[in-house]
Amino acid sequence: MAIPTPVNGQITDAVTQTNLTAIGSLPGLAAGQLATAFAHATALMMENAVAGQQTMNTIAQAAASRAVSAILGPQGS
Repeated sequence: MAIPTPVNGQITDAVTQTNLTAIGSLPGLAAGQLATAFAHATALMMENAVAGQQTMNTIAQAAASRAVSAILGPQGS
């Protein structure tokens, strides 16, 4: 204890230790939040890539179907 106070020294020491514990854990919490945000952003990127592939596959299938219909002409209908 640096300054004598009318409060019990054990109480001030407990409060100080609690504050130091909270301050000491902040870098680890920040790193955890950063890793979580990075993982979330990566997952969203992959999800968007898959959605784009599915859309392009649907468009390609429709284009191929239309091309086959055009090649076969009226007898293919």
